[in-house]
Amino acid sequence: MSSGRECAAALRAEGYTVVELDAGHDLCARLDAIKPDVAFNALHGRWGEDGCVQGILEWLKIRYTHSGVLASALAMDKEKAKQAYAAAGLPIAKSGLWTSHEIQRRHVMEPPYVVKPYNEGSSVGVYIVNESPNGPPMLAEGSPELMMVEAYVPGRELTTTVIGDRALGVTEILTDGWYDYHAKYAHGGSRHVVPAQIPAEIELHCLDYALRAHEVLGCRGVSRTDFRWDETKGLDGLVLLETNTQPGMTPTSLVPEQAAMAGMTFGHLCAWMVEDASCNR
Repeated sequence: MSSGRECAAALRAEGYTVVELDAGHDLCARLDAIKPDVAFNALHGRWGEDGCVQGILEWLKIRYTHSGVLASALAMDKEKAKQAYAAAGLPIAKSGLWTSHEIQRRHVMEPPYVVKPYNEGSSVGVYIVNESPNGPPMLAEGSPELMMVEAYVPGRELTTTVIGDRALGVTEILTDGWYDYHAKYAHGGSRHVVPAQIPAEIELHCLDYALRAHEVLGCRGVSRTDFRWDETKGLDGLVLLETNTQPGMTPTSLVPEQAAMAGMTFGHLCAWMVEDASCNR
């Protein structure tokens, strides 16, 4: 909702006529009634980011922002996305899919490791299992039946935005704990160092890896790729975590900060996304 409000306000300031639409089960009928020239997709997570809304917009022949059906679905499925990364020679952490029952019954991977839904966003439902004499994690009631377990990568949190065919820069994310939902969206939940104070070699590889990830997944418009970097291992410590096809566009979000560093105001960024919109993405 915050992303939507911010983008709507910015687009109005740029001279666009904007109708705000809270997506619900009547989305098709409401879009058909409004008949917009472009749908600016400010949704995050399942349904809005995984190809479902993109399919509706393709069916209705409404031009839209961000990635298309296939790229959205592929990026949201973390395990399939990692298979695509590996095929392209991009560095990833060891991982696999297990049922919630198996994960709670035994350590399916040597700690430390991370347990997370394989098809969610915004760090929802993520558990970090540290090295300790304790047993496997107890997952919250209602957790997905199938979860991803991924080797924990120590080090620094880095992220790179891609706009069109250009990687903008590298931001380091600093938090008191780890980069969870609160850290991502609450005011003061995280601190962003942009540009990141990292060696030139690491910066260049983040830019290269983010652009290659954007391309191998078939992304369009804007995407953001997240990394972990264990500086004790140099370049070998740089690991690609995931690519976000609908990155946050809130006051605390990373993409607008990197765009500003590249000389693009928030309004110009939103306008670029509208002008880039199309079907058959």
